[in-house]
Amino acid sequence: MTQDNDELDSLVRKRIRALRVAQGWSLEELATRAKVSQSTLSRIENGRRRLALDQLVTLARALDTSLDQLVETATDDVISNPMIDAAHGQMRWPLKADPGMTVIRQRLTGPPPDNPARMRAHPGREWLVVLSGTAILLLGNRRLRIETNQAAEFPTMLPHAIGAEGGPCELLGIFDRDARRGHQRGEDAEKANRPAP
Repeated sequence: MTQDNDELDSLVRKRIRALRVAQGWSLEELATRAKVSQSTLSRIENGRRRLALDQLVTLARALDTSLDQLVETATDDVISNPMIDAAHGQMRWPLKADPGMTVIRQRLTGPPPDNPARMRAHPGREWLVVLSGTAILLLGNRRLRIETNQAAEFPTMLPHAIGAEGGPCELLGIFDRDARRGHQRGEDAEKANRPAP
């Protein structure tokens, strides 16, 4: 066996044990669900028994997962660095699990626009959490105050705008693909319509 195979073998065994423990099941409970003996399961988890494909399929079903997830290799890119978007004053982190999703860190210094015509609406969903300060979210006809450590989630088809109250605020937002596109188009359009300095 190669080192990569040994590492995968060890990872699968650890994953089986971790999934069993997360369910709160004893060796006996999982063995009963998977229709294998308790000693066989113990030897699988401890590396004293060869992993057989048919047993992995049975264990995956018993653990309410798929064989693909059970044998999935670990990725080396656990930590991701932000991409700096200086044009929009943001840091962005694309989510590896779902390339359509983006995480954005933003610092807001002014209040939300008082002109309803400047509120945006577009397909998608947004989720945001205020890291510091207080944010004001205009959502349809509502004005919502979001304080530090509070979060908001909303469909972006509702006209919306966000700003700071009483000083700067920092927030972290998660945008699906449609919401991100809608905001980029809106920010680019605002820049194009600003008078030259």
